[in-house]
Amino acid sequence: MSGFRPGDLFLADCPARLAVELIADKWTVVVLAGLSKGPVRHGELIELIGGISRKMLTQTLRRLEAHGLVRRHAYAEVPPRVEYELTPLGATLIEPIHTLTEWARANGDAVLDALDAGPEPVAPSG
Repeated sequence: MSGFRPGDLFLADCPARLAVELIADKWTVVVLAGLSKGPVRHGELIELIGGISRKMLTQTLRRLEAHGLVRRHAYAEVPPRVEYELTPLGATLIEPIHTLTEWARANGDAVLDALDAGPEPVAPSG
């Protein structure tokens, strides 16, 4: 028996699972990190992040905005100017993202070595 009960942390109906699924998206952590130093325009984020399409960035920003992590501010100017920034809730993720980044720097080579080594052979049962 796993010791988990319905409603426990990370089970389907748990808010913690929703949060983990949100930040587990390929681009979420990178976009949040890109916004960590203050308001940024869409094009600036594209350059800062690299490798993300405009469409994917827009989808990611909309999702983060819907979840209360990012605020979009459209200025009434010609040409139009839009900036994105972290909300106070979004800012609470920057320290955990920094910790994860440091872990990746410290352990990235070991992860790559494990991938290169391939799977461990499974001992026959019986």
